Amino acid sequence: MVAIRAIIPDIGGVLEHTPDLGTVARWTPEFGAGWEHRVDPVFRAGEIGTITLEEVHERAAATLGVPVARFEAYMDDVWVEYVGTYNAELAAYWSARRAEGYQTAIISNSFVGAREREEEAHRFSELTDLIVYSHEVGVMKPDPAIYELCLDRLGMRPQETVFVDDFEPNCEAARALGMAAVLFKDTAQAVRDLDALLQKD
Repeated sequence: MVAIRAIIPDIGGVLEHTPDLGTVARWTPEFGAGWEHRVDPVFRAGEIGTITLEEVHERAAATLGVPVARFEAYMDDVWVEYVGTYNAELAAYWSARRAEGYQTAIISNSFVGAREREEEAHRFSELTDLIVYSHEVGVMKPDPAIYELCLDRLGMRPQETVFVDDFEPNCEAARALGMAAVLFKDTAQAVRDLDALLQKD
């Protein structure tokens, strides 16, 4: 059996606790019923980095017929929900494995501006060897290309890695490439599952 040499978690819902804070609903009286579906194409572009954050603000505001400043105010609320709260327990576990010699990386479906805000909030760059953000590489999970890019940058074979995500299709895509994968439900369960995999080494 090939030994696992790298641990690769997701951010939102894994390294960050990101409950729904009702941001969309709070802005519906101002933006109109179903407004979030009208701006969905703009947000999809932001997730793969084909437009800047400023362009997101401008295009979404134009679509909704509101001043740019109002959409920027909405985005201020979004970022609070987006960065969530730090999962210190899982981060400590992950950091301890790194100290033992495991490589660490992150694969995250993200949004333009996320690196700066998450770095300010949580300092992920201090915990990991590599962060692969969808908005920086132009592809999102569960597309195999984003996992392959991460593996290439790490210099790892799929069988040498374990991926952790809170969305089963993303885990399935990793397994299809030959990676081990843990579906995150809560921190204690994820740690148990990781320990079980690492003890097979």
